[in-house]
Amino acid sequence: MEFLLYMLLGAAAGVLAGLFGVGGGIIIVPVLVFSFTAQGIDPSVLTHLAVGTSLATIIFTSINSVLEHQRKGAVLWPVFTWMTLGILLGAGLGSLTAAAIQGPLLQKIIGVFAIVIAIQMGLELKPKASRTVPGKAGLTAAGGVIGWASAIFGIGGGSLTVPFLTWRSVPMQQAVATSSACGLPIAAASALSFMLIGWSEPGLPQWSLGFVYLPAMAGIAITSMFFARFGARLAHKLSPRLLKRLFAVLLLVVGVNFLI
Repeated sequence: MEFLLYMLLGAAAGVLAGLFGVGGGIIIVPVLVFSFTAQGIDPSVLTHLAVGTSLATIIFTSINSVLEHQRKGAVLWPVFTWMTLGILLGAGLGSLTAAAIQGPLLQKIIGVFAIVIAIQMGLELKPKASRTVPGKAGLTAAGGVIGWASAIFGIGGGSLTVPFLTWRSVPMQQAVATSSACGLPIAAASALSFMLIGWSEPGLPQWSLGFVYLPAMAGIAITSMFFARFGARLAHKLSPRLLKRLFAVLLLVVGVNFLI
């Protein structure tokens, strides 16, 4: 029953990843927290386990989403390359930051982030395209900040990367595609860091590799890999305004629930 839940969660996360470039982590983390709580996993480790597992699944989601966007020729690889340099360092630091935060406080921080993203998506608040793409140093610095925050929240960074790139005058479809590509190094570096940091942590359930729970990772990955391509195709066909607003309502409910 739990494995079926993970597969359904993977399908939803995959569509979101392809459609919005958000990696799906913003919805995976809350559902995993609720699931792990119901399973009776130690409260001192379950939030970190949810974040680490989410990041591990985003590796699979990103690969398929990027392949679909690349078929459309939408990924800006030079931008990806220089942002990735910062992402790798930032993701490692973000994992250490998250590990230093107590589980209940980390849940509240994630809740606030979910509410902020809900407001941004629901009201379609976007920075105006007022500047050009920065140079190599600027892209690396931006990647560092995005990688750091993404590791803390257990996300692929799309909710941060897409606004940054559109602010820098990158067309939306290219911003989403490049964001999906950036999600791969964010997820890989962060997930590896969470594995190592949580390796000897007491209270972890069986079938855990540090702060990554393998049954959840497998269930989510199986379906997210297929549905990420479906979402990416939709991104090139639909105007997703209604979907964004429905997603925003869902995030708002999740965020408030985490704070309560």
